[in-house]
Amino acid sequence: MPFWTRRTWMTLAALGGFVAVAVGAFAAHGVTDPMAQEWLRTGATYGFMHTMATFACATFINVGGRRARHAPAYFLSGVVLFSGSLYAMAAGAPRWLGMITPLGGLLFLVGWAILAWAAADIDRD
Repeated sequence: MPFWTRRTWMTLAALGGFVAVAVGAFAAHGVTDPMAQEWLRTGATYGFMHTMATFACATFINVGGRRARHAPAYFLSGVVLFSGSLYAMAAGAPRWLGMITPLGGLLFLVGWAILAWAAADIDRD
């Protein structure tokens, strides 16, 4: 059985949503450094947005956009790299880790491009 099943990526997206809400709350109530707060908020915002996009992939598939099954791997990997690097820097990791952040952003873009590609198959007569 392949790793990237719908059950796997929806479970990972749900856990990602949980982490995004927890980190956002921590940024609002548990951190005083303004830069760390901003990194945490940005990571949580993008993380949550892309966990929701992962759930949207199921809808794409259900209405005929089968290619959408490829997007969650990019969205969730992007969350790990983009949001994870920001979370790590907020926690005191070296700033060079910020060089990883754009790679996560690139993965987000690939995921959205895949959804646009998948949309081409919806409502085809």
